[in-house]
Amino acid sequence: MKAVVQYRYGNVESLALKDIEAPVPADGEVLVRVHASSVNARDWHLMRGDPYLARLALPEAFGLRRPKRTIRGSDLAGRVEAVGRSVTRFQPGDEVFGDARELDGAFAEYVCVPEGQLAPKPANLTFEQAATVPIAGATALVGLHHTARVQPGQRVLVNGASGGVGTFAVQIGKALGAAVTGVCSTRNVDLVGSLGADHVVDYTRADFARAPDRYDVVFDLVANRSLADLRRVLAPGGTLILSGGGVSGARPHLVGPMGLVITSQLMARFVKERVLVLNNVPPRAETLAALRELIESGQVTPVVDRTYKLAEVPAAVHYLQVEHARAKVAITI
Repeated sequence: MKAVVQYRYGNVESLALKDIEAPVPADGEVLVRVHASSVNARDWHLMRGDPYLARLALPEAFGLRRPKRTIRGSDLAGRVEAVGRSVTRFQPGDEVFGDARELDGAFAEYVCVPEGQLAPKPANLTFEQAATVPIAGATALVGLHHTARVQPGQRVLVNGASGGVGTFAVQIGKALGAAVTGVCSTRNVDLVGSLGADHVVDYTRADFARAPDRYDVVFDLVANRSLADLRRVLAPGGTLILSGGGVSGARPHLVGPMGLVITSQLMARFVKERVLVLNNVPPRAETLAALRELIESGQVTPVVDRTYKLAEVPAAVHYLQVEHARAKVAITI
């Protein structure tokens, strides 16, 4: 099969399309013929081994000197090709979507996935649309519903509302009955408004941290503000959720967004607000099923900025990493 592989840490020039052996499903695994994948910030962090601290703190994902796994890509949508022993939920021909991070990556024609990391594909989505959902959609759903426990009528601020997770968070916040404010740049104001945001803050023209508005939940997805700024806009007893973020530079960072995470964890026990960290959310079958229900009911629709071919994965990763992609970037395989 063809796959995008990486044998050393680096920028997009370290990625190469190669012919390698197709995997064989083990007990409890499903072999999926991948029709589409999508790019996440996780992919360029793993590609670069960035930040350096993550190589020590997250050994299940990173290798110390080189990538632990050679194929990039996590999100996938495709058809079941074969199933391993003890698999009961799927059979060959089923259309599925899910997350391949536990084994080899999804920038490949075939990938083996644990049964519990897959769900039936939403019937109203293309493979490309479905492939943009797992990680970003699960992060938004787990953050707002399971972690912050957003209730109807609450006020939610999404910092990074035009990004991959942010576009899902705005829609899921509205589906939960919240009044949602999205923070984004000028070129994305119309996009965020079209997703249902009640208010949109253009950060090039206004500073939400200096405004008088207060929020029950602040969902920070970009790690570009201090903890003091984020806490300042919380209502009494509010919840701050930190998830991902970090700006790509020419070289990997030592700490990167993990600095904000570490500081928040140390501070959490001394402040009245709930300060929670949400990273590396695995899209389990039950989470994927809940996302499928929201999508098939019309409450959530994936937003695809651009679509690339498998051979163009380096260009797709560069676009997400450097050029500030809007929403999701899909890969057709």
